[in-house]
Amino acid sequence: MNVTILLLTLLVGAIATYLVGKQSAAKVALLFGLVAFVETLVLICSHNSGVDTGYVTQWMTNPNIHLAFKADGLGLALVLLTTALTPVIILSSLGDHIEKSNAFYALVMFMSFAMTGTFLASDGFLYYIFWELSLLPIYFIALLWGNDSFEARKKAIFKFFIYTFAGSLFMLVGFIYLYQRAGSFMLIDLYNAKLSATEQYWIFLAFFIAYAIKIPVFPFHTWQASTYEKAPTVGTMLLAGIMLKMGLYSIIRWQLPISPIAAKEVMPTILVLCIIGVVYGSIVALKQSNIKRFFAYSSLAHVGLIAAGAYSLTLDGLRGAVLQMIAHGFVIVGLFYVAEIIYKRYQTRMIGEMGGIRQQAPKFASLFMILMFASIGLPGTFSFIGEFNLLLGLSQVNIWYAIIGGTSIILGAFYMLRMFQKSMLGETNTKVFADVDTKEVVILGVLAVAVIFFGIFPQPLSDLITPSLVEIMSYIK
Repeated sequence: MNVTILLLTLLVGAIATYLVGKQSAAKVALLFGLVAFVETLVLICSHNSGVDTGYVTQWMTNPNIHLAFKADGLGLALVLLTTALTPVIILSSLGDHIEKSNAFYALVMFMSFAMTGTFLASDGFLYYIFWELSLLPIYFIALLWGNDSFEARKKAIFKFFIYTFAGSLFMLVGFIYLYQRAGSFMLIDLYNAKLSATEQYWIFLAFFIAYAIKIPVFPFHTWQASTYEKAPTVGTMLLAGIMLKMGLYSIIRWQLPISPIAAKEVMPTILVLCIIGVVYGSIVALKQSNIKRFFAYSSLAHVGLIAAGAYSLTLDGLRGAVLQMIAHGFVIVGLFYVAEIIYKRYQTRMIGEMGGIRQQAPKFASLFMILMFASIGLPGTFSFIGEFNLLLGLSQVNIWYAIIGGTSIILGAFYMLRMFQKSMLGETNTKVFADVDTKEVVILGVLAVAVIFFGIFPQPLSDLITPSLVEIMSYIK
């Protein structure tokens, strides 16, 4: 078995979901999502056994383009995140009334297909195609099924599309130039291209604009909060849980090894921007009254620290960035689902209109608390492992980067505990809040178990990604 089987499963799943009709669309999508997750586990087991599960064949000779997929530990770790969260996200909306549900879930599956392709592609042209394909389904999901009126969300979603599409064009120009220098789009050929320092600076900048918008890194973040708020919760989960990881992953896979000289020269500036984002996101989160916007700015702070770890150009920083990508994916999907559960009960996303939920729904409050503690990096949770490696990597560059970046832990604890106190504790809201049902327990329980399990036993993931990161570091040094 190679990775093309997984990609075909997701693509066929998208087509089948659309064709099956509205009544069974969610179940069909969930079935294909679970199959893809199992296939990912099989691929990882094969990879750990030394089996090459990648795929390379000539696609076009002029220009020289390959259908090439690199199934190393780094790519498979992000594919695992994608295929693990896809069925969770689909299950979270199971039973909801969604107009044209077959189109909706087909877009979810197609987006999963495109993101998986992005994490596996090892030909720059193929990678760019998957990168762009992932933008289309989330645009329509957010625009057609989003919150508020169509006119109210159209502006925010259009801004998101233009920002990300424009950033991608810079990356495309970079790839075209690299092809002229290397004669190929293959990843290994681009790594070995003999670029001057000036050429590397321009390539680095072209890639940085695309990735900084996608992540987003301060000050390229202005599209994020409004898009997260206006998108339906499924769309927000896809954006925050998986899609932004495309930018973070691409820094490590594509940008740094291709332009290492430029990366070293501009590292201090980039690290300052990332750390500003950490502090800025935390402070703005404190001022939010809408819980979805609150989690959006909380996410901005977390991904700022992840990006800083990647740009630290240290093995510990890269390892921490990848581990924290995965941890953040599980946690942020759980937090946005918590926000959706509250909205379904109270018909509000305003934190000030909540309160006393723990008295009526202790199971819900307990599961929420686990995810909250994971978000602030409490020891024993997955986020702690990632943050520790990130700060260790930053300290190897300059201890002050680690100290200031580490304020995210203090600020995060402050704003998350403050929000939890306002929403879960205090006086009971006059409305009845039913405790979690079976579906909600399964979703929140799976996410809670994942962040605790990998917080206590992170070795499998660390062993999976480290050889790939060591290889990448050999091109950076």
